[in-house]
Amino acid sequence: MRPLPQNQLNPKVKSVWRINDAIWLTAVYIVCVFAFPIVALTDPTAGWAWAVAAAITVAWVVALIVLVVVLPPLRYMRWRYEVGENELDIAKGIIWRTRSVIPFVRVQNTDTKQGPILRAFGMASVTVATAAGEHEIPGLAFEEADVLRDRIATQARLAQEDV
Repeated sequence: MRPLPQNQLNPKVKSVWRINDAIWLTAVYIVCVFAFPIVALTDPTAGWAWAVAAAITVAWVVALIVLVVVLPPLRYMRWRYEVGENELDIAKGIIWRTRSVIPFVRVQNTDTKQGPILRAFGMASVTVATAAGEHEIPGLAFEEADVLRDRIATQARLAQEDV
């Protein structure tokens, strides 16, 4: 079996994941719990609405602890990538582990992406597109992402010229 790729993501990506997950989870929580206090306040006999709102709140707190405290270090440990001579090797996943080996001859284009949270941390993601889909390497320092994007694009161009 092939050894795991050597390169890890920037450690600051754990904070980015925590913030992203907390924002999305809180948005879902607000949408889910919004109606129940209104029902309870408008109908005094609907005590069940407070119970449902409390259950949703407990679930939100538990999910927040898992997504913000437990998962980011595990995701970081499992996320690895390596740019070889002829392919890009990506390994990720905690429970369902995925190992993708993308030959450069199959690469169609490479991009860097930056959302507002990544930008605040001075980071970017590199996306490699093939006919089969897109593969993303998240959480790289911006300069490192630019260099990696250009390196993959150059190697892909060279691989396609050799064919």
